[in-house]
Amino acid sequence: MNQIINPPELSPPIGFSHAIAASGGKTVYLAGQVASDASGKIIHKGDLVKQFEQVLHNLEAALSGAGGVMTDIVKLTIYVRNKKEYAAKLKEIGKIYQSYFGKYFPAMTLVEVSSLFEDDALIEIEGIAVIK
Repeated sequence: MNQIINPPELSPPIGFSHAIAASGGKTVYLAGQVASDASGKIIHKGDLVKQFEQVLHNLEAALSGAGGVMTDIVKLTIYVRNKKEYAAKLKEIGKIYQSYFGKYFPAMTLVEVSSLFEDDALIEIEGIAVIK
């Protein structure tokens, strides 16, 4: 099992963990996923919340293909086009997050970017998983 590390010297984490110690198992590097369907077309144009849900669906599919589950993820990097919009919709995003991860929070980073490779993508998430 992955060991969640949140030292008392750091601020209490809300919605993430400061560190995770993982040992053994198979490491899987998850490429950045956007809100694309099986044909590669971006769906839910202009809707960050629905794109977030599709991105998690795509991450889950990639991880499942490697024999893992979402709680095997130890690190997520989230790239958004608009961090203020992301923050404003955090409650809706949190509900979707919990439907995939429950109360499990890997180490996370959120980065606002000016653009993503796919023009209609509002969010892209990449990750690292350790499958036991």
